Amino acid sequence: MGFFDLNGELGRRYGSIGVCLDQPLVELQAWRLDHGFTAEGPGAARALNIANALAKALNLRQGMHMQILQTIPEHAGLGAGTQMSLAVGLAMSSLYSLNLTARDVATLTQRGSRSGIGIGTFTQGGVIIDGGRGSNTDVPPVIARADFPDDWRIILIQDNSHTGVHGELEAEAFRTLPKFPAALAANLCRLVLMQALPALAERHLPAFGAAIRELQACTGDHFAPVQGGRYASPKVGSVMQWLDSQHASCFGQSSWGPTGFTIVENEVQAREQLMMLQTTFPELTFLLCKGRNTGGILCDINNRKNKKS
Repeated sequence: MGFFDLNGELGRRYGSIGVCLDQPLVELQAWRLDHGFTAEGPGAARALNIANALAKALNLRQGMHMQILQTIPEHAGLGAGTQMSLAVGLAMSSLYSLNLTARDVATLTQRGSRSGIGIGTFTQGGVIIDGGRGSNTDVPPVIARADFPDDWRIILIQDNSHTGVHGELEAEAFRTLPKFPAALAANLCRLVLMQALPALAERHLPAFGAAIRELQACTGDHFAPVQGGRYASPKVGSVMQWLDSQHASCFGQSSWGPTGFTIVENEVQAREQLMMLQTTFPELTFLLCKGRNTGGILCDINNRKNKKS
């Protein structure tokens, strides 16, 4: 849902808020191999790159076969790289009793360089606030966590013809964008602490949404020179304008996009809004989601034992 301190004058930079979704998700099965790595299914190439890099870093001589059953669209602003990295790394750790934590895997795979949301949602689920990066930070720490209300629904707005800023272009953006005003960062921190989180605790979507919309507007305008406007996809931007005209409580862009989102009070309202969106914007794809208040699940398919990651 966005960064709230891009200024960093207090010694920590970024700081972000995000929510874990029940879908899309990464689901994979893994088996030991005597040597080498193989993978099949959606996202297999990325999974192989992650596994090989981890094995090299850990000096692991054995291998692993991965069957990927589900994955998250890449470069869509939904954390696909982080979730795949954690799934592959923790599967490898379990198979070979490496005792790695999600934080270990994130560090080894260079995830969480700016935001700790992906690691926090993987380990805990729910709504996550991370504390940004300080001078000695490896992974931004989770400083607050709350359940996402069971009744609320999230509609993802997906432009499959567009990809979000990523890789070197993303790194270049953070190097070259102008300094974020300290007063604006202070206001966003206040909005998160004194509006978004209390509204979440009281299940008050209008107040929560007002804070998120302001956060989105400020950070979106800051990143506009890189992503071409407040929103990465003009088509998704048109949906945002429509949602505003419909007085929607909460909407914005997920990370660098192009995926957008809107949050509604309940299932009935969500399905009504979903039908209107599909009719009004037939060129886009929409996905109705719930918040997920549990983290990733590690399951031994031989012994049928589950445990939270």
